[in-house]
Amino acid sequence: MTRTVPGRTDHVVVVGAGLSGLAAALHLLGAGRRVTVVERDASPGGRAGRIVRGGYHIDTGPTVLTMPHLADEAFAAVGDSLAARVDLVPLHPAYRARFADGSTLDVHTGAEAMEAEVERFAGAREAAGYRRLRAWLERLYQVQMRRFIDADFDSPLRLLHPDLARLAALGGFGRLDARIGRFLHDERLRRVFSFQALYAGVAPERALAAYAVIAYMDTVAGVWFPRGGMHALPRAMADAAADAGADLRFGQTVTRLERSGDRITAVVTDAGRIACDAVVLTPDLPVTYRLLGRAPRRPVGLRFSPSAVILHVGTDRTWPGLAHHTLSFGAAWRRTFAELTQSGSLMSDPSLLVTRPTATDPGLAPPGRHLHYILAPCPNTALGPGAADWGELGPRYRDSLLGELERRGLAGLAAAVEEECVVTPADWQAQGHAAGSPFSAAHTFAQTGPFRPRNLVRGTVNAVLAGCGTTPGVGVPTVLLSGKLAAARITGGARPGRPRSAVRETPERRPA
Repeated sequence: MTRTVPGRTDHVVVVGAGLSGLAAALHLLGAGRRVTVVERDASPGGRAGRIVRGGYHIDTGPTVLTMPHLADEAFAAVGDSLAARVDLVPLHPAYRARFADGSTLDVHTGAEAMEAEVERFAGAREAAGYRRLRAWLERLYQVQMRRFIDADFDSPLRLLHPDLARLAALGGFGRLDARIGRFLHDERLRRVFSFQALYAGVAPERALAAYAVIAYMDTVAGVWFPRGGMHALPRAMADAAADAGADLRFGQTVTRLERSGDRITAVVTDAGRIACDAVVLTPDLPVTYRLLGRAPRRPVGLRFSPSAVILHVGTDRTWPGLAHHTLSFGAAWRRTFAELTQSGSLMSDPSLLVTRPTATDPGLAPPGRHLHYILAPCPNTALGPGAADWGELGPRYRDSLLGELERRGLAGLAAAVEEECVVTPADWQAQGHAAGSPFSAAHTFAQTGPFRPRNLVRGTVNAVLAGCGTTPGVGVPTVLLSGKLAAARITGGARPGRPRSAVRETPERRPA
């Protein structure tokens, strides 16, 4: 039986109005709890924030939205719906992949469209392999989702279930790169279905094949974009929570927690004291553990994922070869992951994600202007350059990235920039993210499932954690789940019913 918070839980304070905190708040409200949300920033979103410069509306965090039915579960908990609050646009293609040899592949989430594209790109044998790969990804997702992802763990014994044998039979405990290679021989195609390992902070040749479930989310379940930008999602969640009775307090920083014995009795902010019966803590793990006054003992210290440099540029032009999301792969692959996760050096031949949100929503930029988001993975500050180094390194790396993209076909990019914002590991570290990484603890085997930092901390009976550092892990879908799982720890495991809006994970809703 899953442990839950004992005693009275009538009033819950949620610290942090990011996606996990807002999901927790909505599920708690739906279960009849009184909820106060405290957020240090002036608006909701957390990592999924928003800045406005020169008429450009810039999302500061994630740009890829998959599995929107998980967000809809949170809205449904209070009788609301995602569809009523957010205009979601399915992306066709989900991604465009551009390779160093000049070839291009559009990644479709519809089976027939993608099979035809793979055949055009790499021939009939690879198209047949894609079909087998897709079927495997679907089976992998079905085995993992409810038992190993959407689940609280109190002990590794929770893994002892027939689904564990099913996962093993599917090869989930083998290596990701080798398993993908059983279906696809073209090295370029293998990249498209394994680059997602970077989200987990592990190289594809070392990652568990079970992590291919992330590729399922990206390449099978579909990719969407909220009109108004990704920040529209947390904004809508906050509005729904307020309408359901939540007390949202922005611009307040939590300074300490009051306790009586093993219970948190109040959350103290720079604006006052808020008495509570339970608390949900969503800041990054070091901040949360500092507030609690203790960190769980682990045989080996936490290993954190690589970080990223993000260059937001508002430009007076765009380039027709760019889709909404474009993966620009360098020629190197294994060396790139070795640099990011072992040697701690910047990518010598970078693979980059270029997102052009104005391709779907031109209103995010002034008329006739365009917004581009360039993400370059880089080592975290524990392995690579320290936070102090980025003051000098950041501007040079910015120029290097723009120059590299110009060499890859975005001619005139540097000269087209009108507004820009550069985010480096130093900025992530200043925001409280351990090792300067917004992706928190890596998903090594020793930091996954029941071995990941749990959402209950020994010594405190009524504090629950949520966010990417705890169960189930990194990414928008899993962060939304972490909020639901945290709420279930407080409400006794009661879960909302099936979402009542039109956004569901059914084949007819998937992009073609």
